[in-house]
Amino acid sequence: MSSSSPNTGREVHLASRPVGEPVAGDFALVEVEVPAPGPGQVLVRNRWMSVDPYMRGRMRDVPSYVPPYAVGDVLTGGAVGEVVASRADGLAEGDLVLHGGGWREWWVGDADRATRLDVPAGVSPSAFLGVLGMTGLTAYAGLVEVAALRPGDAVFVAGASGAVGSVAGQLARLKGASRVVGSAGSPEKVRWLVDELGLDAAFDHHDGPALEQLRRVAPDGVDVCFDNVGGAQLEAALRVLRPHGRVALCGAISTYNDESGGDPVHGLGLAVGKRLTLRGFIVGDHEHLRPRFLEEVGGWLADGALRVRETVHEGIERAPEAFIGLFTGAGGGGKVLVRL
Repeated sequence: MSSSSPNTGREVHLASRPVGEPVAGDFALVEVEVPAPGPGQVLVRNRWMSVDPYMRGRMRDVPSYVPPYAVGDVLTGGAVGEVVASRADGLAEGDLVLHGGGWREWWVGDADRATRLDVPAGVSPSAFLGVLGMTGLTAYAGLVEVAALRPGDAVFVAGASGAVGSVAGQLARLKGASRVVGSAGSPEKVRWLVDELGLDAAFDHHDGPALEQLRRVAPDGVDVCFDNVGGAQLEAALRVLRPHGRVALCGAISTYNDESGGDPVHGLGLAVGKRLTLRGFIVGDHEHLRPRFLEEVGGWLADGALRVRETVHEGIERAPEAFIGLFTGAGGGGKVLVRL
């Protein structure tokens, strides 16, 4: 191990499975020994880590498309860091890498689980956890492949001020949507969506029933719904969608802390008469889009056509707070990150 390598480092463990909304006591900050990398492995000093709503599902002891976190064990998630020691071909000290060993200051793992990053000039490495990473690809795949967005479509993005939603709304506009509307959780976020991101209209979901709000901003209906929220907002979208409308089911954050499984969505019968398509998706099934995604989205990011907001928390000790804030509406919107 090199002289810059540590003997110990801090990481966040799942102390208990949350019941309802997560609280600080569900997490534990633990100091652990950091081993030297073995053959084929690298030691990475994490610089950025991501917190994401899907992680809430992994805190339940139920099977899903990813295994649940174990109580008493370290959490995991996307991270960007610098290689400080390598015993693997293809990665050298000083390389920046993207990997899944977040929620800790130091990560030791097999080199084939890390992707070396070539960071364009003027772009923060944190972008590979957001607009140029899983977040951006989720928005891109959901619109382009799942919802089959066409020029001239009117689009509603439920949860448009979040990490994925804020990219999805802009991509819909850039790809020729006739009208893009969205929902958010505060007046400031509504202003940001319209004044800075270029959405045609947006509403604060606290201001009244979702159906009334959506009809106000989309009086002529919509062709596509990119849904991050579920619940009442999805139900409203079913009623406002035009015939042959498409719904990309990305997430249902309104239900993640509901131990009963969430409120039922009424109005699904409308999908029959309107000939709607509702399709859930997981971003990992759309890796084939990544080269095209990076070319298009990277270009829009470089020329300023696509804007990014990051809510940054400083230090691994603030990772639980950052995660909890995803569900309380804390922060200014966009991608939530922890700088380590």
